[in-house]
Amino acid sequence: MTISLHQRSVASTKGPNRFRRETGGTKPPRRIRKLLLLGGLLLALFAALLFFGLVFYGSHLAKQQPAAKASALAGKPAPTDPDKLQKANATLTKRLAALAAKPDEPYIVVDSALNRVYWWQNGVVLREMIASCGTGNILEDPASGRKWVFETPRAERKIWMKKAAPVWMKPDWAFIEEGEEIPKDGSGRAEPGVMGDYAVAIGDGYYLHGTLYKRLLGRNVSHGCVRLGDDDIEFIFKTAKIGTRVILF
Repeated sequence: MTISLHQRSVASTKGPNRFRRETGGTKPPRRIRKLLLLGGLLLALFAALLFFGLVFYGSHLAKQQPAAKASALAGKPAPTDPDKLQKANATLTKRLAALAAKPDEPYIVVDSALNRVYWWQNGVVLREMIASCGTGNILEDPASGRKWVFETPRAERKIWMKKAAPVWMKPDWAFIEEGEEIPKDGSGRAEPGVMGDYAVAIGDGYYLHGTLYKRLLGRNVSHGCVRLGDDDIEFIFKTAKIGTRVILF
C-alpha cells in the first residue's frame, strides 16, 4: 500500500508539471519552435515573391504605355480597355478645351460612337453632321494570317490634303472581304465614285469623304473612314483649310 500511494503521489506531482512545460509554459517545445520558424520563413519567402512579381508587372506596364500611345496616334486600333479609353478621351477633352480657347481657329470634332461630326468655331457648334464611322470588326486573311481592324482612330489629326472627285484605290482587305483574288499589280484597284464627290485626308489612309450608302448614315458601317452626306462633305471641303484640326474620339 505504501508503494502504491507513493507512485500515485509522484504521478500527481510530475504529470501536471510536465503538461505545463509542454503546453502551458512560456517556452514551447523544440519541435513546435522549429515548425513555427519554418512557417515564418515560408511566409516571408511568399511575401518576397509577391513583392518582386508586382514590381516586375508594374515595370512591364510602364514599358507598354508609350507604345500604346504611339499606336493610337498612328491611327492604329484604339484600346478597348475601359480605363484606357477613359484616359484617352480625357486627353482629347483637354485638347478640345485648348482649341476652344482659340475662337478664331475652326476645328472639326468626330464622335465615332454617336456617328456625328461637328464644325466648331468661336466656341460654338456651327454645323452638326450625320456620319458613318468604323464598325470595329476584324478581318483576317485566311491565306497569310494578316488582320485588319475597321475602327475609326481616336486621336488628334489635321487635314493635310483635299481631293475633288476622288478615286478609291481598292486595298487588299477589300478583295479578301469580297472573296476575290488579290491582284498582283495595280490593275482592277481603281474605283471612282465610291468616295463621293469630295474627300479630305487626315493621315494613315483615313479620310472624311462622301458615300454611295447615304441611307446607312448614322450607323457604324465604315471600314474606318468617316462617311458624310453630299452637302456636309462639300461644306467641309470648301470651308476647311489644309491644317484644320480634326479631333476624333
